[in-house]
Amino acid sequence: MKTALWIILFLSAFGVMEFMAWFTHKYIMHGFLWSIHKDHHKKDHDSWWERNDLFFLFYAAISIGLILCWKYLSFWAGLPIGAGIFAYGVTYFLVHDVFIHQRFKLFRRTDHKYARAIRKAHKVHHKHLGKEQGECFGMLLPPTKFLKEA
Repeated sequence: MKTALWIILFLSAFGVMEFMAWFTHKYIMHGFLWSIHKDHHKKDHDSWWERNDLFFLFYAAISIGLILCWKYLSFWAGLPIGAGIFAYGVTYFLVHDVFIHQRFKLFRRTDHKYARAIRKAHKVHHKHLGKEQGECFGMLLPPTKFLKEA
């Protein structure tokens, strides 16, 4: 029974992170922390590192903190929740930074309808270089209209 609860918490944390990514992006990154996020929309530097990557470090710290609470404070839920946040972060990195933005030279020849839909939905978001109109779709679930067009 305990294993089932851990799996439920892991999957719940992963799922909640999709909402958190959308919420953080719309209301924080395109809100009061636009100064950190804007270099993701318009490159103003030559480095592979973006100020926007600080958001990744924030969620990584939360994940690590929860896992440390499990290990040192006997907070049993810290491991499955922290691992769920970590798994979402890895998935986000692979989909968003590697696959969509091609920050690393991997998955460049992928030509699948679902993959095209994800890339197209993200391009629509990135056509706006300013703080306004920062609406973003879920990372893993692009709007169905992009699936029809892909």
